[in-house]
Amino acid sequence: MSERHPAPESPSDSDEDADAQRYEPPPSVGKLLGWILLFVVAAVVVVLGGVYLT
Repeated sequence: MSERHPAPESPSDSDEDADAQRYEPPPSVGKLLGWILLFVVAAVVVVLGGVYLT
């Protein structure tokens, strides 16, 4: 079997540039609050659906 080798980095790439390209930025506060709100609404819908069906 042949082994796959990663492409060599260009000499112009520094360690800081490689780190910046490797990791995505953290989510913004608004996006985080949107996800929390989505999960809270979903939990309320599940609870109300359970109460309604029993």
